[in-house]
Parts: sequence; structure tokens; C-alpha cells
Amino acid sequence: MVEVPCPAVKRGQLLIRSSRSLVSAGTERMLVEFGKAGWIEKARQQPEKAWMVLDKIRTDGLVPTMEAVLDKLDQPLPLGYCNLGTVLEVGAGLSGFAVGDRVVSNGRHAEVVSVPVNLCAKVPEEVSDEAAAFTVLGAIGLQGIRLVAPTLGESVVVTGLGLIGLVTVQLLRAQGCRVLGIDLDAEKLALARRFGAEAVNPAAGEDPLAAAETFSRGRGVDAVIITAATHSSEPVHQAALMCHKRGHIVLIGVTGLELSRADFYEKELTLQVSCSYGPGRYDPNYEEQGQDYPFSFVRWTEQRNLEAVLDMMACGALDVKPLISHRFALEKAEQAYALVAGTEPSLGILLEYPDPEVQSDQALQAATVRLNPTPVATGVDRRPAVGFVGSGSYTTRTLIPAFKAAGARLVSVASSGGISGVHAGRKFGFAETTTDTDRLFADEELDAVVIGTRHDSHARFVLRALAAGKHVFVEKPLCLTLEDLARVAQAYEASADRGEALHLMVGFNRRFSPLVRTMKKLLAGAAGPKSLVMTVNAGAIPSDHWTQDPEVGGGRILGEACHFIDLLRCLTGVPIGEYSSSLMSGPMGDTVTLQLGFEDGSIGTIHYFANGSKTFPKERLEIFAAGRVLQLDNFRALTGFGWPSFRRQRLWRQDKGQRTCAVAFVTALREGAPTPIPVTEMLEVSRVSIELAGP
Repeated sequence: MVEVPCPAVKRGQLLIRSSRSLVSAGTERMLVEFGKAGWIEKARQQPEKAWMVLDKIRTDGLVPTMEAVLDKLDQPLPLGYCNLGTVLEVGAGLSGFAVGDRVVSNGRHAEVVSVPVNLCAKVPEEVSDEAAAFTVLGAIGLQGIRLVAPTLGESVVVTGLGLIGLVTVQLLRAQGCRVLGIDLDAEKLALARRFGAEAVNPAAGEDPLAAAETFSRGRGVDAVIITAATHSSEPVHQAALMCHKRGHIVLIGVTGLELSRADFYEKELTLQVSCSYGPGRYDPNYEEQGQDYPFSFVRWTEQRNLEAVLDMMACGALDVKPLISHRFALEKAEQAYALVAGTEPSLGILLEYPDPEVQSDQALQAATVRLNPTPVATGVDRRPAVGFVGSGSYTTRTLIPAFKAAGARLVSVASSGGISGVHAGRKFGFAETTTDTDRLFADEELDAVVIGTRHDSHARFVLRALAAGKHVFVEKPLCLTLEDLARVAQAYEASADRGEALHLMVGFNRRFSPLVRTMKKLLAGAAGPKSLVMTVNAGAIPSDHWTQDPEVGGGRILGEACHFIDLLRCLTGVPIGEYSSSLMSGPMGDTVTLQLGFEDGSIGTIHYFANGSKTFPKERLEIFAAGRVLQLDNFRALTGFGWPSFRRQRLWRQDKGQRTCAVAFVTALREGAPTPIPVTEMLEVSRVSIELAGP
């Protein structure tokens, strides 16, 4: 249990005050057990990630890899996804919902949640709060049924009679199906019989296959829906033996999938894994952007499945009251999870939230939480006071530790959801955390703002910081459009005209790497133009990742390759005169070669490839100059060929310059020194990056 700021309601979302939420015993037990497991057990449960760790060790070294792993395992995971509450605020761009509406959502176990509208549904008056809390679980079962597509009179087996299994039994019965339930728990089997199903208990010596044979009148069942959670593959094998030819098996739960080809080949069986609540799940356009699927083409979506379950409750076809075994007040939630993880029998566990008469909406919507007392800084040694906008993985793993090590005074950290901000605030010693970003720009105590949010917000926050008279460190890219770049340049010039010596710095950290600084010194003695070849084995990321969205992330050329444009600009020390790109056709749209021509005649090539192997080092730079060569391998080793006084420099760990970059910025603030990267260079690199990433 932790006190966090009220989440900020975003465009297309509803801010909901919770009244009930349901603990999903199966899913949440697995998450809690995974969290408590040791490293070896975690690796055993996720072997594909263990191999990713080994690959990273080979390319980046042991220490950076372990730091990344520890940071990932340190991130808190809020539990729960079955929430019922009342709308407190309606986000911009929404219609059809109003303040005061009762709604269900996949919100977490929290007093206030902010949820995208397509993951919410209004609750009919006939449905109680307690019943409505089961809606999301009901939609999971309903989606499995939709994949089976049973007709009136068909025989269906439900294996595993937990909450989802028992809801699935009732929905199948409402559809006119004959149902056979299988479980090892006599009480759950009794509930299944109460809901109109036949039941079989293998723990009592009853034979499921014989029962299914009798149940199907010797013809084989039409379908099996598996809602059990087990590492064994036996439920799938058993389902295959039960079905008649061309029968259907749908997996809602979690089982082993070591399949017998003969089971499926001889009967031409269909096995399908059901994806959560229905169409739209894990589609960012549907869930995050609120883009609904056309009703005529996708009849049942996540949201419409939620509505269907509520309709079944309203008409009495779905009765979840017998499934409630325990109720806990929110402050006793840890007792609820002890019950989930223990041996005492339980089924539907509800969390109950404070009544509005006890805690006002205004108190709940407090956007700031104090974490630590603010130390008083006096005298000439006053440390720069810094606030962070955003507390994502890169910010908490890299930026915040770098600024803390640089001697900044960490005052406030803002996040939209509140949870990551509290975690970062406690871990690194911030005075407060907030979901009210405006607070940072209005705080007279803050000297500087560090921006570590998604790329589409960078320009907006930079402009607000400059207007508020704050120094700004913004993670790359500076902005996504030439229009925003012009606004930033104008705002910076306006601050200078006002007599404000503000620092504006982009997190182009590669130029601060110790090995790059060695290269810079060596190249100062090499006369004539240079040839620079940067190879980046970037690796593939999904096309629907936010960084690939031109409007949100700007794409990988602008979002990441800008690092290397800046690096080459730094090493040549002269402006970029001309530039072009060659994009590989096909699905790897982020595999590209960039050509740069510099005003002194130097040429630079950046190979940014997404189609390579992860076992190959990620970044390599080769420079040919004055009959000599420098080769930088993954920011760990620098080798010289033909240099009279230099042969090799190797670091004990990879260093891409992040900490030195932060130190340079904080030192400039403290000592009143010039901005570590000339603003003209940052604007130049940003302009070139935007134009290279353009259509």
C-alpha cells in the first residue's frame, strides 16, 4: 500500500473514483509469486528474457547489463484490472459519459484511476456495485465463448472452475448450451451445478473422459474452454480426446502447450488462445487513442463485451453474488493478498473503498505528495534545484541518477499516473512527487527542469520552461517539427532579449563519452577533411511502438539517429552543409543510411540498421583522417591505427557519456558557465534530423 498523487486525466480518458474492485486470484497470484521469486526462478519462468540478458552481457558488458536488469526488476507493478467507480472528470474530446456516471473499467486497485474510454462501460441501474466489479472477468470468459461460437444445444466442457470458469458456465447456459464443468474443488463444482452445469471431480476418482463421453451421448463434445492455470499440458491433451472431429478448443487460462500432433491431426481440431476481453486488446490505436472499430465490421470489441456482460447481469442471466467469498476494506488489502497466496479457500475477493462522506473528492484529487523534507541550501555552494517532468524507465535508470551524482538538488518529479513518480521520488530522495506538471513551471524554487517524457511533448514543455524563466535539459529529440523548432529558437532568443541567461541543452550524451573526447583531441592534430562511418545495430522494434508513430515518437531517425548526427557534428567541429538519406524498402522502414557533408569537406555516413543480430555490438564508429584510422567499439574500446602516440584505450565498462553530460549541465548552472553544447549546434542538428526524417 502506498500513497500516490491523483493521476492526471488525459485526453480521451475518464477519471474514476473507485468504490469496488475485484482481485483476480489467478492472474494476481502469479504476479505476486513472480515478484517474490529469486533470480533463478524468474529466469526459469521467462527463458526468452534470460537469453536477451546473456546477449546484452556479450555486447555491452556485465555491469551495464546488471544495472539494466536490476532497474527493470525494481519497477513497481500496480495490481488489479477489475474496477467499479464513479466518474470524477471527463477528459477532453469525449462524449457519452458525464461526471457522476457509474462505470466499470480495467482500472487498478486504487482510490482514483484514469482509464481510456474504450476500456470503460456504463453500469445499468439494475446492477449493484459488487456485481459490476466482476464485469471485466466476465468479458474475458465471454470472449472465449465468442471464439467457440456455440449454437443452441451444443455441448461444451469448461475445465477450471475459478471465477472466470464459473462466469463462463453461466454465460454458456444463457446461450442455450449444455455444460460440463471439471475441477478439483468440490465447492466450485457445487456452484457449477447450481448454475445448471453437470460436473466431474478428478480428485474424487471420477474420470473426465468417461464423463465427457456420457455427457456428449457418445459423439464427443463440441468444444472445450480451458480456464485453468497450470504448467501441465494435460488439460489440452484431455480436451483433444474429449472433442469430436473438427471440434474447438479455446484456451483462456494458462497451461503448458506441449501438444500431441496425433491428437489434433486425426480429428482436425482447432486450438485457439483467447486474448483477454476481446478485439482491441493491446491495440494502442483502440485503447490509447480511442479509435473504435466500425460496429458493422467488428460487432464485439472490448468495450461492447463489457456492455454485454453488464446486460446479462441486469437481466439476471449472470449471477455473481454466490462467487463472492471475502470482502476487505482497502486499508486491509495486504490481508487480501495473503489470503490469495495462502491455502485458505477463497473465490471472489472484493476490495471496498472509502465512502464519499468519509473522504471528499477534493481530498482524493490531491495532485502532490510530500516525500522528504526539502533541505535548505545557502551560500555560494547552493546546489541547483531541479525538477523532472516524466519518470519513465530511461529517466529513472539514467537521467535521475546522473543528475543526482552531478550534485543537483532533486526537488520534484512529475508523472501522469503517479506510481512511477512516487517510486522514483522515494528511491532518489526527491522532496515531492506530483501529477500536476504545471506545478514545476510555477515553482519559484526550481532553477531547472529536466524533460524526459514522450517526444511529442518535448517542444511544448521546453517552451513552457523558457517562458517561466527556467533552465532546460531535454532528452532528445528537441522537437518533432520545423515549426516547433522555430518556436523554440524564438523563445530562447526572447529569453536572451529579456536578459535571462538561460541554459537550453539537449541530451546528446555521446559527445561526452570519455572515448569520444579522446577522439576529439586526437583529431585536432589531423589536418584535412575526415571520413566518418557510424554503424548502429539498432535492432527491430514493433511498428506499433510509440517511437515509430510519426506524431508521437517521430520515428527512429529523428528519435534516435539524431544522437549520431550530433556525434559526427561534434567530431568534425564544422557545420553540416548537405545531407541525404537512403531508406531500405520493405517492412524494415527504420533501416536507413544517412549521408552528411560538412563545410570543411569532411563526409559522414550513418548506417542505422534494424535488421541485424542482437549478438553484434550496437554502435561502432570508424574515422579515417590524415592517413590514420580511429575505431570506437560500443563505447568500450578505442583503437588507433597509424597514430604516433596512441594505440588503444579501453574502459572497464561501457560509457556513453550520460553522467558526464549531466555533470556538464549542472556545473554550467552552478558556475554560470556557457551551455556545454552551443545552442546553435543543437538547433542545427535538430533541423537536419527533422528534415532527414521527413517524408
